[in-house]
Formats: sequence, C-alpha cells, structure tokens
Amino acid sequence: MERAEAYGFSGAMSGSFLLSCLLFAAVSRRQRGPYMDEVFHVPQAQAYCQGRFLQWDPMITTLPGLYLLSVGVVKPAAWLLGWTGSVVCSVGMLRFINLLFSAGNFYLLYLLVFKIHQKNKAVSGLQRILSALTLAMFPTLYFFTFLYYTDPGSVFFTLFSYLMCLYGNHKTSALLGFCGFMFRQTNIVWTVFCAGNVVAEKLNEAWKIESQKKRDEKISSRKGSFSDLTRVLKFLVEYLLSPKNLVTLTALTWPYIILVSIFFVFVFVNGGIVVGDRSSHEACLHFPQLFYFLSFTVVFSFPHLLTPAKIRKFLLSLRKHPVQYGLITVISLFLIWKFTYVHKYLLADNRHYTFYVWRKVFQRHELVKYLLVPFYIFAGWSFADTLKSKSVFWILMYFVCLLAVTVPQKLLEFRYFILPFLIYRLNIPFLSLYRQLLELAFYILVNAVTFYLFLNRTFQWENSDEVQRFMW
Repeated sequence: MERAEAYGFSGAMSGSFLLSCLLFAAVSRRQRGPYMDEVFHVPQAQAYCQGRFLQWDPMITTLPGLYLLSVGVVKPAAWLLGWTGSVVCSVGMLRFINLLFSAGNFYLLYLLVFKIHQKNKAVSGLQRILSALTLAMFPTLYFFTFLYYTDPGSVFFTLFSYLMCLYGNHKTSALLGFCGFMFRQTNIVWTVFCAGNVVAEKLNEAWKIESQKKRDEKISSRKGSFSDLTRVLKFLVEYLLSPKNLVTLTALTWPYIILVSIFFVFVFVNGGIVVGDRSSHEACLHFPQLFYFLSFTVVFSFPHLLTPAKIRKFLLSLRKHPVQYGLITVISLFLIWKFTYVHKYLLADNRHYTFYVWRKVFQRHELVKYLLVPFYIFAGWSFADTLKSKSVFWILMYFVCLLAVTVPQKLLEFRYFILPFLIYRLNIPFLSLYRQLLELAFYILVNAVTFYLFLNRTFQWENSDEVQRFMW
C-alpha cells in the first residue's frame, strides 16, 4: 500500500467509524431496550455474562458464538476499566460489539479488494478505498451494526476466512470458518466456498494444460456457450474421478473437510441444522429465492448490472439464442409455479421492508410473479456476465454455494442475501470512478432513509403498547 493510499484509507475508515458512532448514539437514545430479535439475544448474552452457560432460550435458532465472543470482550474490558453492575453487559455495551465488527469488516473488505484485484494495475488506490467503503456501507449489513444481531460478526469471520484462504493459509481459514459457523450455521456453505476456491484453481490449471494439448480445439475456460459448458463438465467429471487428483485435492483442502465433517456430526446429533425453535425455520426447495436474490442484486448493483450497454448486449444474446432463452423461461415459470412459498412472518410482520415488497408487488395479482420472469432472466444473465473474468470452475462453484445458501430458506429475508452479495461484489471488475461514486451515494441515501424511518416514523399495533419501528 502506497503512503497516499494508506492515508486515504485511514481517513475513510476513521470518518466512517465516527459517523457510525454518532448513529450508534442516536439509535441508543431512541431505542434503549432490546428490539425485535434482540429480546432473545440480549438476555442470552447477559445470562452468559453472569456465568449461567447452561441457560438457553429455545427461541434462539443459532449457535452461541455471538454470546461467547461478547463475554470474552466485555468481561476483560470491564475488569480493566473498573466497570461494575448492569453496565457490564447492558444493551448498549452488547450493541457496541457489532460496531467493532463493522470497523473490522471495512478493513477486511479493503484487504479482500486489494488481494482479489492485485493484478489489475489499472485500478487506483482511490478506487479500492471507495469500493471497500461502499461495501462497508451496504445498507442491509450496515443497519444491523447498531443492533445486537449476529450479522456483523457472521460477516466478519466469513470474510476473514475467505481472506486467509486467498493467502493460502487454509488451517487458519478453516478455524475462522468454524467461528463463522458458531455465529450462523449456514456459514458452513462459505467454508465449502473456500475449499472450492482451492479446487477451482487446480482445475483451471489442469484445464489450461488440457487445452494446450488440443490446439485444434480452441477451448477456453472463460467461454460462456452451452457447448463449452458441456465440455467443461465432462472434463470436471474425468478430473474428479482420478484417484491421484482426489488425493491431491484432499491434501490441499483437509482443514475444510474436517470442518464440514464436524458440521455433519452436529446435524446428526442435533437432528437438524437449526437449534432451538425449528417450527418457523423449516428447510424447503424454495427456488424463487434465487430470483429474489438476483433482483436484490440488480437493485444494489445497478451501476454494474442495469446499464444501457448491458441491456443492448442482453437483447443481442436473446436474438441469437431464442431456443435456449425459451427453455429457461419455461423452467423458471415451472419453478415459480411449483416451488413458491410464503412464510407466515412475511405476511404478518409489517416492520420489515420485505412485508411491503411482497404486498405492493407480489400480492397485487396472482400473475405478477410470472410476469417478472423476463426481468429475472435479464438479472441472471447480467449477473453472470459480470463474472466472466473468473474461470468457469470458480463460477460453477460460486453458483452451487449460492443455491445452497438461498434455496432452502422458506422466509424471504434480505439478511440472508448479505454474504452471497458481498462475495459476488468483491469478485466483479471495477467500475469507473463516476459509477463508484454513484453506487456509494445510492447506499448512503438508502441508509439515510432507513435510519430516518427507524428513528422517527414509529407506530403501534392495536394489541400492543410497545413502540414499533421500520427496519430491514
């Protein structure tokens, strides 16, 4: 990192942390007590603070990573600073843990941007800083910086694990992946993603050698046609059926294999992936979740995905391959028809954005969900087009992880999209400085509106005296 870039990054990080502290103070003044899921998380953490480690709220569905880490940070700090009484594990003190995670996420995002795009000499230090700052301000993640939720910590350990994987420190990566798993069980998918990075790299090396041997066949691992995909899949099967190759891959990925094995033991002993209340977190094949994620990504990456050039290129592709797109349309319609689920929370809780998205869009008419298919197809094409700089093996691996982390979820919840979105955004090419600033301005605007609604536009339910607030 050059000195000017180092100063710029330090200034951006300090400025964003100061802004976060001011917002933190505003949220803490307006909402002093636990809100939403905090009514489960805060008492559980406070029980751990008091040494009652066998006490567990059955309504909590995640493992106790957040509470254990909170005690590990707050207790030593209280001892060093002489804090006593209720302040030690107060709501504000516990929320402050996530403020620290937020700063850590900013730093990790910058390091990941630097590592992933280090070969691109056209990218300036200012662009790297802006990219990291934009992702750190990503609205769905940034909002939960100010509440005692698992999201900032979950993202921190997953990003840290990914960074260590890229640097080849796989034992540390797997250990950090375990920490992420302790925050949220579905993070095991991103452990598989880290292992997949290693496998994809070896596959790409072997593919290049194979392509050189067949000079008469101009095969590239970056082509996007269906014929090339068929050839790649054939090569993939042949490569993975070789015992020698399997031994090599196992030797490279054994830390991740151990962690995944621990996960399967946990699922077997626990009787499922969810701890606590399972009635509202049943797994299903909810394929439209992929369409929702693609739509979400188009909205929050519109400078990348929703441009006139992209639309023209998509229409040209549509004209060249009408049969293929027709088949995709039929499959999409079938998946929406047979696999659309509506969770009871989505219909009942009017404090979340998803409630209004569903009511204002999908509930307007029964046909709306089908009429959106052309937009889903464009979103999917544009999404894949921005990843064309990655090898086909990386893309296949990422899409498998994307399906694994979204499709089993019955509830439409934007928080579930945070990690797949960040991984995607980290790996696509940089925009021009103007478009980067446009994206950052959009994120700041969305955050400003969200915090204004949360802090000032409160309301009450008819059967409750508690103040309700709008949130993600």
